[in-house]
Amino acid sequence: MTRAFKTLDDMGDIAGKRVLVREDLNVPMADGRVTDDTRLRATLATVTELADRGAIVLILAHFGRPKGQRNPEMSLALVTKPYEAVLGRPVQFVDWDGAGDAVASMRPGDVAVLENTRFFPGEEKNDPDMVDRLAALGDLYVNDAFSAAHRAHASTEGIARALPAFAGRAMEAELDALDKALGNPEHPVAAVVGGAKVSTKLDVLKQMVARVDHLIIGGGMANTFLAARGVDVGKSLCEHDLTATAEEILDAADAANCTVHLPYDVVVAKEFRANPPTRTVNVHEVAADEMILDVGPAATEALADVLKNCRTLVWNGPLGAFETPPFDTATVALARTAAALTKEGSLVSVAGGGDTVAALNQAGVADDFTFVSTAGGAFLEWMEGKQLPGVAALAAR
Repeated sequence: MTRAFKTLDDMGDIAGKRVLVREDLNVPMADGRVTDDTRLRATLATVTELADRGAIVLILAHFGRPKGQRNPEMSLALVTKPYEAVLGRPVQFVDWDGAGDAVASMRPGDVAVLENTRFFPGEEKNDPDMVDRLAALGDLYVNDAFSAAHRAHASTEGIARALPAFAGRAMEAELDALDKALGNPEHPVAAVVGGAKVSTKLDVLKQMVARVDHLIIGGGMANTFLAARGVDVGKSLCEHDLTATAEEILDAADAANCTVHLPYDVVVAKEFRANPPTRTVNVHEVAADEMILDVGPAATEALADVLKNCRTLVWNGPLGAFETPPFDTATVALARTAAALTKEGSLVSVAGGGDTVAALNQAGVADDFTFVSTAGGAFLEWMEGKQLPGVAALAAR
């Protein structure tokens, strides 16, 4: 595969070399424990390989939002021991005070976590002095944190232009998957775009109608599109002030030969809570005191048929209010269809975004998709067609 960036395969002999590796160690913690180690585990392939090849591995990361100030509650010292347990080998913690001496004492194969890069104002400003300070500690740079690639920070963008730069294994896998999904996909391509509000996904929707063959719109935002088509959605969540924008997106889809799929049967309730009395009705039969909370079974089955005729799927956002049963039914059913098609080899499926990952986990199929991105903002900006500074800097090298 021809790539616009270099990977660990292009590094040559790195024994004894100091390799600065940007990872995402921004994990949730409670009572001193990491409550979800997904991001820690995502680093293992890169860090283990570099250490086994004899590099001195220096991990750069942020933790929380300290806003350029030292905050002991956001020190990566808190993450170092949990990370050591996940990595299965010793991990040093290196504070910025005396970092040069600490790194100089490290041996080939050693791994260290450097203190929170965001303790410095220069990190988020991508200040050249901060870049120089980081670059002085290393010989080579690896960016393995796609989730931070939409930030033009010193540790994600600036340093990639100061040192020979490479993509880590997690970054490589992410970029390869995204290229298969929208860069050079096999058609027909379907996109599922869900979520509460059209306003948060406007740029995504505008990009998708120009790049995919089928656009499946779910969640609360589908109500705005139904309203734009003259449907009375009762007291459903709906951005009535954006119906004109929804009409523009529908017109753009027509011009691009993109078929937009909106639900034609829906599950409604008079109150939003777990397991209330519900009705399944045609979208034109929603009562004034009812709200649409999920896609109905007939529309869900029709969407499954759409996926069966597609070769590529990009998914961001649930079809209904999936956190509250029984309004997860359509999301779970369609996710299981996509997973089955992926397992049989007829569909390349790429999903991303926090709600999406949670929904796929709830459906028990996250491991069956071709690729599931844990990146939130970066995945969304990629779907919006925006250039990601951290990726662009790798390509520039």
